[in-house]
Amino acid sequence: MDTKTKTTPKRPKRKAQQLQLKSLRYLNMKAAQQPKLGIASIELTEAYTRIDFNYTAPDYYVNGGWIQMEPRAFIRPVGTNTTYTLVKTINIKLKPSKTYFKHCGQRHTFTLFFPALPEGTEAIDIIEKEAPGTYFNFYNIRFSSWLKLNIPKSTFIYS
Repeated sequence: MDTKTKTTPKRPKRKAQQLQLKSLRYLNMKAAQQPKLGIASIELTEAYTRIDFNYTAPDYYVNGGWIQMEPRAFIRPVGTNTTYTLVKTINIKLKPSKTYFKHCGQRHTFTLFFPALPEGTEAIDIIEKEAPGTYFNFYNIRFSSWLKLNIPKSTFIYS
């Protein structure tokens, strides 16, 4: 009979490493003036492109209606055919699910993440779906003329 007990090997402690990511955020100072849907800001990093939106539920639906996002939405630098497909959303559901409102005029913010854009990009198209219908499509968004902020940003990874 073997009387040795098995011991579980100890896991080595993981060390946090800090990566510095270049991050630029462009603020649309006219976003508050847009009545229904507007782009609040666009953030560019070496890892991703983040676009924040403001939406106000219309008054022609009893409870404000709903919104959703096409899973194959994309961004495209103006003047190119290169597309960057949606990676992640915050605060808006992907089709076929829906984000419902509780009342008319309700304000809602949501965020879309895409892969990083090439350095030097100054204008983009934001396309939910290029087809007949009501989609969140924006063409020739010249964010380079918006208020520009350099944001110190750090990301921790564990190894």
